[in-house]
Amino acid sequence: MSQPAKIGFFEQYLTVWVGLCILAGILLGRFLPAPFAALGSANVAHVNLPVAVLIWLMVIPMLLKIDFFALGQVAAHWRGIATTVGINWLVKPFSMALLASLFIAHIFRPYLPAGQIDSYVAGLILLAAAPCTAMVFVWSNLVEGEPHFTLTQVALNDAIMVFAFAPIVALLLGISAITVPWATLLISVLLYIIVPVALAQLWRRWLLGRGAGALANTLRRLGPLSLGALLATLVLLFGLQGSEIVRQPLIIVMLAVPIIIQVYFNAGLAYWLNHKLGVAWCIAGPSALIGASNFFELAVATAIVLFGFQSGAALATVVGVLVEVPVMLSIVQIVNRSRGWYEA
Repeated sequence: MSQPAKIGFFEQYLTVWVGLCILAGILLGRFLPAPFAALGSANVAHVNLPVAVLIWLMVIPMLLKIDFFALGQVAAHWRGIATTVGINWLVKPFSMALLASLFIAHIFRPYLPAGQIDSYVAGLILLAAAPCTAMVFVWSNLVEGEPHFTLTQVALNDAIMVFAFAPIVALLLGISAITVPWATLLISVLLYIIVPVALAQLWRRWLLGRGAGALANTLRRLGPLSLGALLATLVLLFGLQGSEIVRQPLIIVMLAVPIIIQVYFNAGLAYWLNHKLGVAWCIAGPSALIGASNFFELAVATAIVLFGFQSGAALATVVGVLVEVPVMLSIVQIVNRSRGWYEA
């Protein structure tokens, strides 16, 4: 059995830094709203450019590890690919529909605005209807995931998304015509996949030309930068929503409950299925994280197009943004700590 890599001091206490950044973001957004409003308004088709830059800093280390000549080996991991696709498209949207109905339409109904119940449920369904395309590179890197599998899985999910997103949403929401924000989808794929992959491959070729150790040294130096960008993203996301969190904290907590449950459920199911199928740990980790992830940019944009900026659906998708990073980081820790059990 291979041994897990030694975790550094910074990574060991990542939960503490995450908590401090969440608190800092809420406080800064509350008392210094103007700078965050300026950053929040820097959008193209509902894709926030400052967040995109931070995501670039987070995903580049993972993308530098990718050797395109080795992508053909991914076919050997077909069990992991099949598991992830099944969780993303056959389980996750429907499990969220069930959880949203249970918690929002029934358990929490007396405590929520009556006129927004259906809108909240719709927003949660939109959130789970498509898997993430960018942050999964970060999560995969943190669990030492196989980079070629991660890139292939993300590309496959994006291809499926073009055809499956609208029909799944239409089925679950009971809306005959779904307006897909294609600009958001295409710009997200361009910014989060095509451009960083191309830049990383050019950088990789240049580093390999400088000698065998150049790439390894660069990856080691980029590690703290990647985690720093992750923490800065948390400050920015919670800063942008600081006033909303303070204004209606109970509603946000109630909306977060089904999101958190479905993320852990889908990640756990994917991880367990991979284990039962004999999939390697370096595949099972990213498979679980991709299976649990949400494409929140697309969800937010679709909610605004269908229900309006001030709707309960838009708020529900924003809560998904706030919950995603800390919850996925906790799954990263679970995957890393369970490696001995998985490979036993």
